[in-house]
Amino acid sequence: MVLARARAVDGPDKPFRFAEIKRRELDEQDVLIEIKFAGICHSDIHTAHGEWGHVHYPLVPGHEIAGLVTAVGPGVTKYQIGDRVGVGCMVDSCGECENCLRGEEQYCLNGNVPTYAGVDKYGEPTQGGYSTHIVVTEDFVVRIPDNIGLDAAAPLLCAGITTYSPLNRWQAGPGKKVAVIGLGGLGHMGVKIAHAMGAEVTVLSQTLSKKEDGLKFGAQHYYATKDPETFKELAGTFDLIINTVSAVINLDAYLGLLKLDGTLVNVGAPGEPLSVNVMSLIGHRRSFAGSMIGGIRETQEMLDFCSEHGIVPNIEVISADQIDEAYERVLASDVRYRFVIDTSTI
Repeated sequence: MVLARARAVDGPDKPFRFAEIKRRELDEQDVLIEIKFAGICHSDIHTAHGEWGHVHYPLVPGHEIAGLVTAVGPGVTKYQIGDRVGVGCMVDSCGECENCLRGEEQYCLNGNVPTYAGVDKYGEPTQGGYSTHIVVTEDFVVRIPDNIGLDAAAPLLCAGITTYSPLNRWQAGPGKKVAVIGLGGLGHMGVKIAHAMGAEVTVLSQTLSKKEDGLKFGAQHYYATKDPETFKELAGTFDLIINTVSAVINLDAYLGLLKLDGTLVNVGAPGEPLSVNVMSLIGHRRSFAGSMIGGIRETQEMLDFCSEHGIVPNIEVISADQIDEAYERVLASDVRYRFVIDTSTI
């Protein structure tokens, strides 16, 4: 058993505090990872604040994890001590259902085990990456390419795969017009990845305040959605729209920007329901879809794609003492573009 240092929260309105948590003894196929960096995802904030339902406190969030293997179970074949590895939003699944067998463990029909705020196969609550160590079965660990720094790699384990997966599935590429709603932690990765795939990329943001960044990341066009002329000018333009914002938006207005057979994919997860007028869909055979991270195989594919194309997130590395401040800044959209915790400061 390993005692890990961590930062935990005791309730929706409580600040983060220092904690010690127990990590299980290594089973046959377990890997012990010394966490070097952990990204802060908006999902961490929703969960810590109790916005997505009941939470078992104390809670250690964090599902953007990058570090080094420090020990392996006797049956481990994929990793060895010293390997650079990552862990994303899930740490186990049934491995037997139709979706798991297809490599889509995120959609496990029996429920995947989330990296935190879940219950593992031992009946213990899972605790995440705002800590110094974690134990994970090797099948839910991915390899981080050597040319990606561990600090930059961390957000790829959620923000990277969350945007890569729908862009991959709906075949963003040459000849496709892709729009990304929001230029935050998810959105800026969506722009970079869609551009690398060869698509013509447009950013749809509330204002033009981040236009320079958006164009630098690979967008060819940038529009302010607060300007009503934007929706008139861009009507019927896009093959694919990726909505990355975790807020309620007027879906009907954005669906009107799709071409015939176009798709709007929601990857942001607001705390309130979204509504849609079915006429926005059937009028031009448009689709409204959802997408949640990716399977382990696709996550490794994403990391290798980012390695090949030199894609990394824009990050601000913080100490563990700055987590509460970082949460406030995320909610105020005051981060460009992902906070990453240096876990050595825990």
